[in-house]
Amino acid sequence: MENHDKRSSPEKVTLDEALKSLPHGAGFRFIDRLIELIPGVSGSGEFLLPKDHASLPGHFPGNPLMPGVLMVEALAQLAGVVAQSDPTRQPLLALKLTGIRQVKINGSIRPGQTLTIETQISGRMGGLIQARGSVSSAGQVLLHGEVTLSGSEPVRPVQVPQAEG
Repeated sequence: MENHDKRSSPEKVTLDEALKSLPHGAGFRFIDRLIELIPGVSGSGEFLLPKDHASLPGHFPGNPLMPGVLMVEALAQLAGVVAQSDPTRQPLLALKLTGIRQVKINGSIRPGQTLTIETQISGRMGGLIQARGSVSSAGQVLLHGEVTLSGSEPVRPVQVPQAEG
């Protein structure tokens, strides 16, 4: 069984540090706060949907709701934070969402409401990461499913033995 550095408080890994391992800019981040982080294993976080979020005027005019695809993105971003913080592995380069499986959307939130995102890493192989998780608000599960992330493994320098002479 692997011994993981249990960083259960966000003071040990700040949100800014965690988000540096993802390619997203400030305008496309869906995690405002880390609640718990067990690096490489699991995590939970929150996102407050601002009243002026760019997706809201068109989804839907007069009845704004957070798009389900953005809740999937929030799940994928938290999975990326969890996976990239694994102390036993080098972070993957150019990490991105490449697969969505068995996702069910049971609801949404309105501006001013908060999502709670939870994820667990369920598998890793090379540059692929599998994670499962859920998104909820006020105790109601709004979305659950699995995501696949992929990236490039960092190139490891080849160590050439030095000739004795």
